[in-house]
Amino acid sequence: MKRILILSAMAALFLAGCTQNDSDPNTAISTQETASSSSAPTTNTDTEVIADNLDVPWSIEKQGETFYLTERGGNVIKIEDGETQQQPVAFEETLSSASEAGFLGFVLRPDFATSNVAYGYYTYEGADGRMNRIVQLQLDGNQWRETEVLLDEIPSGNNHHGGRMKIGPDDKLYVTTGDASEPDNAQDMGSLAGKILRLNLDGSIPGDNPFTDSYIYTYGHRNSQGLTWSTDDTMYASEHGASADDEINVIEAGKNYGWPVIEGNETQDGMEAPLFSSGNQTWAPSGMGYHDQKLYVAALRGEAVLEFDLENNQTSELISDFGRIRDVYIDGDDLYFITNNRDGRGSPSDNDDQLVKVSLQE
Repeated sequence: MKRILILSAMAALFLAGCTQNDSDPNTAISTQETASSSSAPTTNTDTEVIADNLDVPWSIEKQGETFYLTERGGNVIKIEDGETQQQPVAFEETLSSASEAGFLGFVLRPDFATSNVAYGYYTYEGADGRMNRIVQLQLDGNQWRETEVLLDEIPSGNNHHGGRMKIGPDDKLYVTTGDASEPDNAQDMGSLAGKILRLNLDGSIPGDNPFTDSYIYTYGHRNSQGLTWSTDDTMYASEHGASADDEINVIEAGKNYGWPVIEGNETQDGMEAPLFSSGNQTWAPSGMGYHDQKLYVAALRGEAVLEFDLENNQTSELISDFGRIRDVYIDGDDLYFITNNRDGRGSPSDNDDQLVKVSLQE
């Protein structure tokens, strides 16, 4: 076990402040971070490393006591009984190695224990240029293969691919897409970029989606990379700002979240302001989870697991000193997170990247 001193939120935000967001190496980095609320008291917590020497993991899934992580280079990592196994994925298209691209979102189908089926989101280099697609994946022995395309030709630029996937309480598939480095895409209802999409698990459009014959659930997003629901089925998303002004939003069907017209705490009629904003500093928020009236959010530039208390509007850090954090997964009273120090922008140690466990019990 490793003892970690947790910094107060405001001190950490001061140290993490910068003027660029989270894109990948070889591109301009656009940042994000600050709390619009007061910080919680400083605490200590214990951590346990579950797996190390991972290669830029992006998503965490768990079935029973077995973990499945995606790596951006095109593998699923299975972690079971302390053993780590690399499972290659046979994609139908050429996986992109562009900035922020690759094998990103991943979620197990609810009947995975019997079907061995999951869903994935990846960026590819096609004949008509770089695109993102949502696919069904089948596990066969020690290898995954793409068996069905649910949705294709989601715009993909130099960066801002989105890519987070979650199955909601309504058993629908929710997927975040970035603006593909073209801000106006986010307000364009004819484009799938800069949106949160909602699909049936067979890839069809749900009949109760807010826009007729459209996968679009919400729009006006720059680059959302986190989704979660509270126990009362309230939906939340994290979002990268352009040069700070990161956001934690309450997501409601059909709403416009403002990008590029407004960002951060700016307001305009017909557009939604965030629940929390980083103001003029940076979080670069990614994956997120919910537990006991609190949101827990992975922060890349902020290099922490951030805790947002929904009851008292306070923001603090649960974990720091692990570097860039990409995703979190909550199971009972335990939170798991993955580091991304080998993505070209961190300062990796010899055993990075890691899957780490921390207890949320008081």
